[in-house]
Amino acid sequence: MNTEQETPHQRLTRNYGEMLQEIRVAQTGVQFLLAFLLALAFTPRFAETTEFERTVYVVALLAGAAATALLIAPAPFHRLVFRRRLKRHLVAVTAWFTLCGLGFLVLSLGASMLLILDVVLGTRQAVWLSAGIVGWFLVWWFAAPMASRRMGKRHQAD
Repeated sequence: MNTEQETPHQRLTRNYGEMLQEIRVAQTGVQFLLAFLLALAFTPRFAETTEFERTVYVVALLAGAAATALLIAPAPFHRLVFRRRLKRHLVAVTAWFTLCGLGFLVLSLGASMLLILDVVLGTRQAVWLSAGIVGWFLVWWFAAPMASRRMGKRHQAD
């Protein structure tokens, strides 16, 4: 169907479906990351971690859990508001859950990288490299899309 001929309800349904496809990509990554983090505490070497490494581990674990909750939240939210004529609200809330979940995912990935790089390279190098990695994610996941949105608005005005 041509998107120009869509009814508002059809557009919301399409938008929601597109969001769910996007979330599926992020869910897989965050679930693998969380599984790694959960298993890490039960390895023999974990007992040798420093207080700093344990703190970073807890941040990574909690951020990973928060990301998982937010990226899965659209499914139970949909189930609980199903057939209540709340599609517009569902789409808006799903977008918010997704953005917040991706934010926590970046935090969890950054903390996980900091933990691993601290063990491998030492704290000083780990902090710099992890900050660079977080910056890299922020550029491609948030800054580039926002810049594209601004450019798109300028082109529409022309």
